[in-house]
Amino acid sequence: MVRARLQTAPAGFVYLGQAPDGRAVSLAVLTRGAALDAAARDRFVTAVKEAGESRSSGMRGWLGRAGRPRAAVLEGAPEVLDMDGGRAPWVAVPYVPGRPGAERFLEPVMVGGTLIGEAHGPDFVPYWLTDRAPALPRLTRRRRPLTETRKRVLTAALALVLLLLLVTAILLLLVLGRQDSEPQPRQLPPTVFVPTPPPTPETPEPQPSPSQSPEPSRTGPGTPGESPGDESGEEPEL
Repeated sequence: MVRARLQTAPAGFVYLGQAPDGRAVSLAVLTRGAALDAAARDRFVTAVKEAGESRSSGMRGWLGRAGRPRAAVLEGAPEVLDMDGGRAPWVAVPYVPGRPGAERFLEPVMVGGTLIGEAHGPDFVPYWLTDRAPALPRLTRRRRPLTETRKRVLTAALALVLLLLLVTAILLLLVLGRQDSEPQPRQLPPTVFVPTPPPTPETPEPQPSPSQSPEPSRTGPGTPGESPGDESGEEPEL
């Protein structure tokens, strides 16, 4: 838990914090610009690791550090309690008033001067020096337990099934109601065939009539007439 800011350095910040066991610690973090620079971040992490190895290995650590880069060697570095060498590195050491704290690990981050002789010309200034925001680690979302996720999945599946059943019932009611409301077609009566007489013409056709025999006419004196035998139907003998 961070309590207050103790110091501001070009490469980072030093805070006063409290460890889980209750003791005070000095916490050093890089600036956002220094953390984005891979070389600066590597110098900080290397210095922290060197301090931890030197205390754990004793004399062998002092002999082994002789051939390592100067930026990674820190004389009188405090004890490292905890560290993080990720994208936003930090280191925690015991806080003792009046004694060097975590700010010692920020010194190797800044590169300046030469190993031998006096410096000439303009001084070296990192390009990230103007980015003064502290480099904070990204917040990680806590993964929900599988039991809670399984319950949510089962609840969602049950709700989906109920919704499908409700929609199906509504569709069935609509279809059945429409069929009941439609009138049934009436049956046609059986067809009865009635014979019809042929058509009668408007003008009657002429019909033949029996011929009438002419009445016998009386002949005059100068006109020969039929003999009596003719009337009786007898023919004269030749």
